[in-house]
Amino acid sequence: MASSSKHGGGEVAGGPKMRKAPSRKFTHTSTTLDVQPEDDATTPPDSELVPSSLNSIVPILRVANEIESLNARVAYLCRFHAFEMAHNLDPKSDKRGVRQFKTYLLHRLEKDEVEVKPQLAKNDAKEIQKFYQYYYRNFIKEGPAKSKPEEMTKHYQIASVLYDVLKTLVPPDKVDDETNRYAREVERKKGHFTPYNILPLHLSGGASAIMELPEIRAAVSALRNVDNLPWSRQQPSTSSQPEADGILVFDDGESSVHDLLDWLGLHFGFQKGNVDNQREHLVLLLANIDIKEKVLEEYFLLDAKTVQSLKEKVFKNYTSWCKYLQRKSNIRPFLHGSMHQRNLSDAQSQQLDLLYIGLYFLIWGEASNVRFMPECLCYIFHHMADELYGTIFGNVESASGGVFEPAYKGERSFLRDIVTPIYNVMLKEVQRSKSSTLSHSRWRNYDDLNEYFWSKDCFDKLGWPMDTRADFFADSVSIHPKIDDKFSADSEAIHQKTENDQSLRGKRKPKTNFVEIRTFWHLFRSFDRMWTFFILAFQAMLIVAWSPSGSVTALFDPDVFRTALDIMLSWKSWGSMQYSQIFRYLLKFAVATGWIIILPVSYSSSAQNPTGLVKFFSNWAGDWRSQYLYSYAIVIYMLPNLLAAMLFMLPRLRRIIERSNSNPRLYVGRGMHEGMFSLLKYTLFWILLLISKLAFSYYVEINPLVEPTKTIMDLGAGTYEWHEFFPYLQHNIGVVITIWAPIVLVYFMDTQIWYAIFSTIFGGIHGAFSHLGEIRTLGMLRSRFESVPSAFTDRLMPSSKKELKGNQEEIERGNIAKFSHIWNAFINSLRDEDLISNKEKDLLLVPYSSGNIAVVQWPPFLLASKIPIALDMAKDFKRTGQGELIKKIKYDNYMFSAIIECYETLRDILNNLLNDMEDRKIISQICSEVESSIDNNSFLESFQMSELLQLSNKLEKLLNLLKLEYEGIESYKTQIINVLQDIMEIITQDVMTNGRGIYVKPSGVANEDERKQMFTNLRLELTENRSWREKVVRLHLLLTVKESAINVPINLDARRRITFFANSLFMKLPKTPKVRNMFSFSVLTPFYKEEVLYSDEELKKENEDGISIIFYLQKIYPDEWRNFLERTNNETDENSKNHMDDLRHWVSYRGQTLSRTVRGMMYYRQALQLQCYLDMVEDRAIFRDPWTLSLEQHNDDQKNLLARSYAIADMKFTYVYGMQKKSHEAKDRSCYTNIHNLMLKFPSLRVAYIDEIEEIVGGKPQKIYYSVLVKGTDKHDEEIYRIKLPGKPTDIGEGKPENQNHAIIFTRGEALQTIDMNQDNYLEEAFKIRNTLEEFGYKHGPTILGLREHIFTGSVSSLAWFMSNQETSFVTIGQRILANPLKVRFHYGHPDIFDRIFHLTRGGISKASKTINLSEDIFAGFNSTLRGGNVTHREYIQVGKGRDVGMNQISLFEAKVSNGNGEQTLSRDVYRLGRRFDFYRMLSFYFTTVGFYFSSMITVLTVYVFLYGRLYLVMSGLERSILEDPRIQQNSKPLENALASQSVFQLGLLLVLPMVMEVGLEKGFRTAIGEFILMQLQLAPVFFTFQLGTKAHYYGRTILHGGAKYRATGRGFVVFHAKFADNYRMYSRSHFVKGLELLILLVVYEVYGYSYRSSTLYLFVTFSMWFLVASWLFAPFVFNPSGFDWQKTVDDWTDWKKWMGNRGGIGIPIDSSWESWWESEHEHLKHTSIRGRVLEIILALRFLIFQYGIVYHLNIAHHSKSVLVYGLSWLVMLTVLAALKMVSMGRRRFGTDFQLMFRILKGLLFLGFVSVMTVLFIVCGLTISDVFAALLGFMPTGWFLLLIGQACRPLFKKMGFWDSIKELGRAYEYVMGLLIFVPIVVLSWFPFVSEFQTRLLFNQAFSRGLQISMILAGKTDSGVNMPQLTSGK
Repeated sequence: MASSSKHGGGEVAGGPKMRKAPSRKFTHTSTTLDVQPEDDATTPPDSELVPSSLNSIVPILRVANEIESLNARVAYLCRFHAFEMAHNLDPKSDKRGVRQFKTYLLHRLEKDEVEVKPQLAKNDAKEIQKFYQYYYRNFIKEGPAKSKPEEMTKHYQIASVLYDVLKTLVPPDKVDDETNRYAREVERKKGHFTPYNILPLHLSGGASAIMELPEIRAAVSALRNVDNLPWSRQQPSTSSQPEADGILVFDDGESSVHDLLDWLGLHFGFQKGNVDNQREHLVLLLANIDIKEKVLEEYFLLDAKTVQSLKEKVFKNYTSWCKYLQRKSNIRPFLHGSMHQRNLSDAQSQQLDLLYIGLYFLIWGEASNVRFMPECLCYIFHHMADELYGTIFGNVESASGGVFEPAYKGERSFLRDIVTPIYNVMLKEVQRSKSSTLSHSRWRNYDDLNEYFWSKDCFDKLGWPMDTRADFFADSVSIHPKIDDKFSADSEAIHQKTENDQSLRGKRKPKTNFVEIRTFWHLFRSFDRMWTFFILAFQAMLIVAWSPSGSVTALFDPDVFRTALDIMLSWKSWGSMQYSQIFRYLLKFAVATGWIIILPVSYSSSAQNPTGLVKFFSNWAGDWRSQYLYSYAIVIYMLPNLLAAMLFMLPRLRRIIERSNSNPRLYVGRGMHEGMFSLLKYTLFWILLLISKLAFSYYVEINPLVEPTKTIMDLGAGTYEWHEFFPYLQHNIGVVITIWAPIVLVYFMDTQIWYAIFSTIFGGIHGAFSHLGEIRTLGMLRSRFESVPSAFTDRLMPSSKKELKGNQEEIERGNIAKFSHIWNAFINSLRDEDLISNKEKDLLLVPYSSGNIAVVQWPPFLLASKIPIALDMAKDFKRTGQGELIKKIKYDNYMFSAIIECYETLRDILNNLLNDMEDRKIISQICSEVESSIDNNSFLESFQMSELLQLSNKLEKLLNLLKLEYEGIESYKTQIINVLQDIMEIITQDVMTNGRGIYVKPSGVANEDERKQMFTNLRLELTENRSWREKVVRLHLLLTVKESAINVPINLDARRRITFFANSLFMKLPKTPKVRNMFSFSVLTPFYKEEVLYSDEELKKENEDGISIIFYLQKIYPDEWRNFLERTNNETDENSKNHMDDLRHWVSYRGQTLSRTVRGMMYYRQALQLQCYLDMVEDRAIFRDPWTLSLEQHNDDQKNLLARSYAIADMKFTYVYGMQKKSHEAKDRSCYTNIHNLMLKFPSLRVAYIDEIEEIVGGKPQKIYYSVLVKGTDKHDEEIYRIKLPGKPTDIGEGKPENQNHAIIFTRGEALQTIDMNQDNYLEEAFKIRNTLEEFGYKHGPTILGLREHIFTGSVSSLAWFMSNQETSFVTIGQRILANPLKVRFHYGHPDIFDRIFHLTRGGISKASKTINLSEDIFAGFNSTLRGGNVTHREYIQVGKGRDVGMNQISLFEAKVSNGNGEQTLSRDVYRLGRRFDFYRMLSFYFTTVGFYFSSMITVLTVYVFLYGRLYLVMSGLERSILEDPRIQQNSKPLENALASQSVFQLGLLLVLPMVMEVGLEKGFRTAIGEFILMQLQLAPVFFTFQLGTKAHYYGRTILHGGAKYRATGRGFVVFHAKFADNYRMYSRSHFVKGLELLILLVVYEVYGYSYRSSTLYLFVTFSMWFLVASWLFAPFVFNPSGFDWQKTVDDWTDWKKWMGNRGGIGIPIDSSWESWWESEHEHLKHTSIRGRVLEIILALRFLIFQYGIVYHLNIAHHSKSVLVYGLSWLVMLTVLAALKMVSMGRRRFGTDFQLMFRILKGLLFLGFVSVMTVLFIVCGLTISDVFAALLGFMPTGWFLLLIGQACRPLFKKMGFWDSIKELGRAYEYVMGLLIFVPIVVLSWFPFVSEFQTRLLFNQAFSRGLQISMILAGKTDSGVNMPQLTSGK
């Protein structure tokens, strides 16, 4: 080691340099995606093990690994240098993992020091120099001639690192001249060999195909026009010298300008990675836009319209913002008044436009989290554009008179001085929120900060350069004084400066424009027009029903209520409002208050002489002066509404008015109105719906209840059976309210039911007119297949004039030839996915060319069995029946085609096979005889039809032999000859009546020996020819497939895909452009910790039942498993082990894994490559398959076409998936290995990740974050771009949108498809993507285009089937009706396609504020709509999607969505949409978003209101007195109907309606009805009713208390038994507590009313509620696999007892201790507001009514109605609680040390209890029934005390009662658990129950051959092996 360390002094100079942020050298460091070669995968290379704090040494270690085989000693020197650097970077080894790594590296160095010796010289200094020279000469100098550009890039990187190591080891004066000369040469040229993404813009050597495209060259040329740009004015004019190629290099030798973006980067301080990234981004955008309308093959200049159109689109939001703020746009193409500017050339004008566009993209690309704030970006661009213009045209600053310079300049100045301060503001606000537990009203989110820039004040207060003392940056340090250590040095310095400014202490910018307060009143505030309408309609109907001829009293004006709410809910944001806005609120309130006074007063004066409507208008026309004041008031009051109605009918005028900037209230939400036709459609929809709803409400709900209500009001006061505090209430008001309250709730809720009905009807009609389901079976496909090729040509091929010429036959053959390429690629993909077998593939393929065949060659599955049938038919015909035979054959077109094809194909095969000319003549003679006999009508006379079967058998044998591989066919040559001779003999002697003359030769008839020599000279090498073999295989199929192929393919998924693809060809698609002229697009997938590819261990790992994943999938997909074995030739278990990689992929492609998603999305590239080739290829070449040939088999033209098609595919499609975080843990290495393998398999795949490294800044370690883009290379990933971030992005917002936001800068194109990790794609659908993207080219094209989804997880279980059907109905018929006619479709997740430019300039593709944007996807739709976008939906293309398959998974998903909808209800987006939509569109918006969840909650609330009303009536005695009254008994039916009317919604039937319609549409209504009945038998209503409880619970709790959070559902194969404790934890509060409460209500209602009420009435009224209770209590166990298995029940009981008994504490997980779970379950109450606590207490008061009512019905009460009875009951309650407290305290104090005392205490308490009970029974008249009744009364009271304790937790902790509350809670949990567990135990006793449940759960799986009972029972016989599993049964 001494030889190396003696030059350690050189390390000092190099040390600091290596501490800089990683530069774009080799690897660009820090990624742990590196992988090993397969042969050494067990020991990762040392570069893999580097801790994040030592990332700067990774390039050196990688170089060491690369050159190890060339020179081990130099590799050792590199490692030693890396070790020294590591020691300098962290001398104390105190950072994570450093000590272990240094120890590992030191041990390796010690070993290599001894074993590895110099090879080229005597010492290390000379050794490394000689090796450097050797490496240069062999790999750098001679490299370009023999290496690819990518390899040269690696060589230059290695040479650079080697020279850096060399400089530290060798003193400068010892380095020889040759080495220095080589190093300078490397330094000069390495810039031309940097890693690239898509475009090798700097690559030297031969140009790649993509750089040869004229559109790319033109775009690059335009950007490289740097003429006339000014350079830095701080240096003399001679400070920069242009090189020969036009590149300008400054004196520092580093800052070089190749193009406009380089100039912008240097001038404004953008990062190099950002400049490089946006350069490629802009080049691709310009090229793709430019080529769209061009037909020229070669051109050199961009079209002027290209830059102009891109400029208009990019700056549309900016110009709108400038107009809104009445500011002049800073995009100024000319300097006014300058003659020089007036004479600018087009090139200079284009240059300026490109500078503006490039500047915006550079700002956007480096803005990090600020990208979510589009108007903030506009503000930044506004000032920087002004600086740009001033710099270019030499403006002089008015203040100083100096030269115009940017406000921020220098390296990374944009990030440091602009982005980081704004980021710090966001970070401080998030810290203020205390992990989003603080109320939304107390901290600013993204929207608040962005809306700061909606005011002109931002220019005055913030200024430019930005004033850090402005209120925008102000923060109250008293609230959050602690600074997170995650700040960078710059961030910390800025924050410190802010803290030190005393003038800012205690000040903070308030909320902007809107405050999100947790209250249900938001629903009224946002949708006040709807509630007003329903309230007024209800009043009107009630008045009409009550007194049809009576007068109408003045109605309460709801405007007062609404405007008051506006004031109350917005007061916290008044600090940021303009005074005019505040004045507007107050004025509205004053006007509304005035109306509420004027209308009643004026009406009272006119009521003495009431007038009808007709009389009113006639009197008005006659004498207006004599009208009452009320008449004038009504007219004046109605004028604004009449004006609004007029504007409603003129949407264009309304849009113009709203978009004018005459004092607009908000920047967004203006001019969102649709066209007249759209308006009429959704208006008609809602008018019909409202008429139906109101008619139903009137005739079924309101009118029948009026007469019973009148009767009840006339009864007088009833007889009370308890102490009534208000015994003299008039008209039985309490009873009336009790009866009407649930009816009123149903009235407000049942519009949701009507929406479900109408959307089903309209959606079905719309789907039918869209041609959905026209081809839904294979039979339908067979009947229409003849028209499929022409439909394909019309829909999916670009039209050309050439195609219109030629005869019909040529056109049809051309159509089929084009169709065959696409169809066969589709079929081959089905085979690759193992959905079909080899035989099925052969049956489905279409020949690429018909060759010499006279008929169209249809796929064999259409022609199957036609030949055997024809043979059978022909043998029965006599000699005179030729005409009849031909007629019969021609009747079946497919049979006729099959016969002609067989004949001509056999002729061609034999002619090609025979080498001897004489043999071919015989074949020609036979064919001539056949054809002449047909022409002469003598075919049946010349040929014996009965012998054709014998001939067919021989032909089958011959074809079987010819199908053999060429390598082994020689051994079968004799057999082939014999069979061929037999065939010829059969033809000539048996089939032909005069065939012997065939063998006549010039010398006479051939003798026997001569005949044996015939047909022996064969060309068997033809079996190597692929097309010839395909002919043989096809002929074999036609002859041998005797059964009908109607069931081909067998696989259901393959059938679905084939029929949908064929059906979509008959739907309306946009016109097809050529691939080169299509829209470019990207796909973006966010990735966190999901599964990438299942490992060997995961495949074999068995669960608790002994079932492995591979075993499970073999049973689920038996046909696909057989196809997999056939494809991989795995016939035995041993072979399968040798192909584990294939097996891992097979399993992963059936799960919800990243590998499945990536494979699916990369089909886009495959499809584009093939389509591009077909676009470019000549007509004659269409008749061959380019993809089946090897590269050597192509000629040069074909190679060029293929290369060009790949290049165009790269230009049009990019796939990026973003990783939210990158772990350095060893356990995650296999994950990154799999990811790297994906990048190698799909070279165009890119990975963007957030890199976290530690750097020493100011002597302190700081965490620095980067956005990094990498691509795959052979051994490790290669870094392309690295962009420093201001901080950790996910610290600010929600994880998924922040992940998308950091990766979106690496996407390309005009459109962006967002794809989730649980999605899939199909090749046949990818062929339609270019049509789909054309939607964006329409005049009013979409900004978000929704696509249809197929849920591929529906076959696992009944639950998965329910969820699949529910989701399918939403993504098809649901979104279809949302898009048209309702126009309220938003973004509901993926796979929507975004207008990328529109959204990147308007805040991105999602919103990311913590908590409020939990459902981040839908907010993208809200944002798009508010900003004038158009969201629509198309169903001619589909994408696969996985869904949750287990009960708990589904419930977690529903909880997450309900949480998200709760937060949406509070959001400004919902408020603005609700207020800005017109009335009918607002109704659509409400009932399809938050209204659905509110209606679900109202449904549950209706049950509560109804039952508590019944409880009041039955316990008070009023129900008895009313029902026993004769007047009520005569009119009880309407009352009963009204009471039962609310039960429909609970059954979940209405949620099934859209499913039935969609299944009927696409599969047939017979299938739909069958599936509907099956769903009912499988307890679908139980499932939907249970999920209703989930929605209601989480939606309501989120609005009241918050607590919304992302809930990971998991995406594995979840069909396993969930333990009772797991189910209890998940559903205790959401279902079990509520279910038991309703159960007690039902029991009490029955017990105390049975004596006077019929059981029929009770069941009629409460049936749906009993159903709901049973569903809520037992659905998790009914749908739990093996839920009633005895052994599992016993195990569950043991586990639950252990969980209940375990103590909690810090760090104890909730699944280990009841206490930990109990604490976490009430976490939301810790952070709720005072309002939430008060409301929780008020709601808890309902439990007291049980005790109050029951104690008066006890026998011991002796019918007393005194209030003392209730007081005594509380005394009993408190005594019991005191006794329990004494026992608890005694156990704690005496249980251990004073056992005797504790026993005595318990004994005394027991004796006291017995004594008291004895006295009560004997003296006071207590009965056994009283004891049980008291339990029913006191148990709810105890729960009330528990709820109060939880709500007032701080108070009870101070009082010392918290432990008692906790123990009381534990006791209740025990009781609830036992009540639920006992029925499960009872049912588990009976084995048939478990079997029935299994059948119920897995009926769908049974139909696919799944032995689920075996799987669930874990009966994997040890003798079962792979071959046995392949049976599939």
